[in-house]
Amino acid sequence: MKEFSMIPTEDELASLQRDLSFHPTENPSPKVLASDQIERFNRDGYLAPFSVFSETEVQQTREYFDDLLAKVTAAGGDSYSISSAHLKHGRVYDILHDSRIVDRVADLLGENVIGWGSHFFCKMPGDGKAVAWHQDASYWPLSPSKAVTVWLAIDDADRENACMKFIAGSHTSGHMTYRPSDSTEHNVLNQTIDNPEQYGTLVYDPLAAGEFSIHSDLLLHGSEANESNRRRCGLTLRYCSADVRADLGWSQKGVHVRGTDPSGHWSNQPRPE
Repeated sequence: MKEFSMIPTEDELASLQRDLSFHPTENPSPKVLASDQIERFNRDGYLAPFSVFSETEVQQTREYFDDLLAKVTAAGGDSYSISSAHLKHGRVYDILHDSRIVDRVADLLGENVIGWGSHFFCKMPGDGKAVAWHQDASYWPLSPSKAVTVWLAIDDADRENACMKFIAGSHTSGHMTYRPSDSTEHNVLNQTIDNPEQYGTLVYDPLAAGEFSIHSDLLLHGSEANESNRRRCGLTLRYCSADVRADLGWSQKGVHVRGTDPSGHWSNQPRPE
């Protein structure tokens, strides 16, 4: 399998010709979402919460992650190290394909959908690391900007243990100017967008374990440091329309989760053991 760049450098991204503008969903006949939800996504840039998993499924998923995290940390990793997990772990591959998630994503992205990303963001109790205000699309060598992130709560996520926060409506402003994060900010990522509320309205995204939200790749979002005594873990699942193009080898990450990929651009790796 061709190697892909895990974290593109700024120079690599700057060399690409990317369409980083919001493409509103035009779907007069959604199959699962209501028409007003489509309108709300186009206006606000996100939808939440969705509750489709049983308590048993939620518990099984948490136990699976607990075991996976223990193995990763024993091997020298940390609670943020489990990325591109669908290419390594069959259970995550299955969650990425789960029709209860993909049905809603397909109503936003169209009949041909690629799942290309899966990353556990796990803030341990009191870990002190924030996720600064950023846009997902800024980090990705994808074009055009027709992608969404599903944030699936493994643990309850609320304001006390640093749930996500959004700037509603900010996705319509296009790609924003950011600055490199200062080391004193203790940021999980390396970009920071200042004065976020000039772009829209601050809203929080509390989710119970097993619930998920969906947000545009251009929506400004982040989360505060978890200073509580409770863990806050979520699994981010990344999807795009099959007509999106990936540079820097990232097409190797993509698997078909709905419909087809007529161009054959995305590699469609088999389910891992």
